[in-house]
Amino acid sequence: MANQEVILMQKESNLKKLSVYFKEYKKLYIILFTALLISEAGVIFYGGLIGQATQELINKNIKTAIILLIIYGIISLINNIIYRLVNYVSNKIQIKISRKIGFDTYIKSMKLPAYAYEDMSSGEIINRINNDTETIVGKIDELMSILSYFVMAIVLLIYIFFNSWIIGLEIIIFLILFYFISKYYQKKLKYVKKQKKQILDNYTSITNESIRGFREIKTLGITNTLKNDIKNIIRKLLDKSIIETKENNKYTFISTLFRSILEIIVFITCAILIKYNKTTISFLIAMTYYIYQYTYIVQAVTDFSKGYQDLEVSLTRINEILFNKKYEDVKYGNKNLINTEGILEFKNVTFNYPNEGEILKNFNVKFEKNKKIAIVGPSGEGKTTLFNLITRIFDPTLGKITLDGIDIKELTEESLRKNISIIRQEPFLFNRTIYENFKLVDPKIEIETIRKYCKLAFIDDYIMSLPQQYNTVLGENGINLSGGQKQRIAITRSLLKDSKIILFDEATSALDNKSQDYIKKSIDKLVKNHTVLIIAHRLSTIIDSDIIYVMKKGKIIAKGNHNELIENCDFYKSLYSSSN
Repeated sequence: MANQEVILMQKESNLKKLSVYFKEYKKLYIILFTALLISEAGVIFYGGLIGQATQELINKNIKTAIILLIIYGIISLINNIIYRLVNYVSNKIQIKISRKIGFDTYIKSMKLPAYAYEDMSSGEIINRINNDTETIVGKIDELMSILSYFVMAIVLLIYIFFNSWIIGLEIIIFLILFYFISKYYQKKLKYVKKQKKQILDNYTSITNESIRGFREIKTLGITNTLKNDIKNIIRKLLDKSIIETKENNKYTFISTLFRSILEIIVFITCAILIKYNKTTISFLIAMTYYIYQYTYIVQAVTDFSKGYQDLEVSLTRINEILFNKKYEDVKYGNKNLINTEGILEFKNVTFNYPNEGEILKNFNVKFEKNKKIAIVGPSGEGKTTLFNLITRIFDPTLGKITLDGIDIKELTEESLRKNISIIRQEPFLFNRTIYENFKLVDPKIEIETIRKYCKLAFIDDYIMSLPQQYNTVLGENGINLSGGQKQRIAITRSLLKDSKIILFDEATSALDNKSQDYIKKSIDKLVKNHTVLIIAHRLSTIIDSDIIYVMKKGKIIAKGNHNELIENCDFYKSLYSSSN
C-alpha cells in the first residue's frame, strides 16, 4: 500500500512540476476547452434532431422534417469550424511548449554534474530532449480532447437517464467494466514501453558512436562486431514491439467486443421498451447516434489509455533531468576575478568519487604563477582528479581550492571558465568552420586576431595552406585534422579566452615527435604569462618543467626539477625509465 501511495505521489508530482510550462497558456486553454465543450454540446442535439426528423417523416410532416434537418446541418457546420480552429490553435501551442521543454532540458543537461552522465548515456539524453518532450505535449493535448469527451458523455448519460433509466444503467455498468479492463492493460503496457525506450536509448548511443568514430572502427576492423551489436539491439527492440503490438491488439479487440455487446444490448432494450410503449421510435433512432458517440468516446479513451503509458514514462524521464534533486545544478558564487595572477592552491582537500574510496586525503599543494608545472605518477593515482576538481567537474568532499586566494566555489561560472582552460588528449571540436570554432569563444573576434594567436600555437601556416583556409569545415569532432593539429587549435582557443591557467591532460601522449615539438614550443610561449599545469605520460616531454610533482596513491611524495628528482627520488627515476 505504501508503495502505491509513493507511485501516486510521483505521478502527481511529475504532472505538477511540468504544469509550469502550460501556465502561460492557461487562459487560452480555458477558451479552447470551452469551445470544445460548445462543439461537443452540439452532439447532444444531433441524435434528438435526427430522431425527431425521422418521426416527422413517418408522420408525413415533410416541412417540419426539412427544417429539423437544416438545423442539424447548420449545427454540424458550426461544430466542424469550431473543432478545426481549436485544433489549429492547440497545435501551435503544442509546438511552442514542446520546443520550450526541449530547450530547457537541453540547457539543464549542460549543467548536470559529471556523475549524471554515468547514469545516463548520450543517446538516452538525446532521446529525452527530442522524443520525450514531443510525447508529453502531444499526449497532454489529447487529454484536453478526452476531457471534453468525458463532459459530453456525462451530459449524454443524463439525457439518456431522463428518457430511460434502464439504458442509462446498462451504459454505466459497461463503463465500469471497461475502466477495469483499461487499468489492467495499462499496467502491462507501461513496463513494456519503459523497456522499449531504454533499448532505443542504447540504439541511439551506439549509432552516434559508430558514426563519430567510423575511422577507428574501420582501422580496428570491428565493423562486424558493431554490426552484430546493432542487430541484437534491433532484435530486442523488435521483440518488445511485438509484445507491445500483441497487448495493444488484445486491448483493442476486447474494447471493440464490449462496444459491440453494448450496442446489441441497448438496441434490444429499446425494441422491448417500444413494444411496451415505454419509449418512442425517435428515441431509438437518437440512441443509434448516441451509442455511436459512446463507442467513439470509448475508442478515444482506449487510444489515450495506450498512449498514457508513453506519457507517464516520458514525464518521469524528463523530470529526472529537469527536477531530480539528485542532479542539482553546480552552484556558483558571485565573485569575479580582475587582473588574475594565476596562483592555484589546494587546501586540505579530500575527495572521493560516488560509491568509491578516497582518491585524495588532506591534499595540500600550491601552484605558482607563470610556471611550467608537471604532475606525474602511475595511472589511477589522482592526477586527472586534480584537473576535474580545478575545473569543477567535481567538488572536493572536504577542504577547498583557491585561485588567487578566493575559493573557486565563490567565483561566478563566467569568471571560472574564463580563467581556466583545459586541453585534453582528444580535444572536442565542433562540426563548423575553423573560423566559427574560434568565434564560439568570442563572437566579436576578428580574423586578424585569430591568426595572431594561431601563429603562437604554430597552426596558422597549416590553416592557410588549406583551399578554404579559415573557412574550412572541420567535420564531426575535427575528424579532418590530425591529433597534433587538434591540440594546437585547442591551445589557440585557450589563448583567445585569455585563460590565466591552462591545463594539459595527457595532451601529447598520442602525438608523434614532430607534433610534440610544436606543442612544446606553444607551451614554452604560454609560460611567460600563464600558469601551465601538465599531466604527462611521456616524461621526456616535461623534463624542462620548472617544477615536477610526483604523485602516488593520491599524495605528493616528491617535488623538484627533473635533475633533482632523478638524483633524489627513486620512484620518479623508475617512472622516467619506464616511460622512455
